[in-house]
Amino acid sequence: MKSEYDFSNTANTAGRPVKRKTRITIYLDDEVLQQFRSLSEQSGKGYQTLINAALRTRLPQARPEPALTE
Repeated sequence: MKSEYDFSNTANTAGRPVKRKTRITIYLDDEVLQQFRSLSEQSGKGYQTLINAALRTRLPQARPEPALTE
């Protein structure tokens, strides 16, 4: 084993952006999911992005989401 290692080319983890999303399991009605997938195909945006934007509009002090304002 080397007594000294060079870490100068490794990624700096201290500069990572703050995590803003969490993976969860959620059950949606088939019809709801199909509608968002259809909207996704029409708009070119991901269906999860569209669902997230739709949910934001129902929150107090919701900020506009680009996915729904176009």
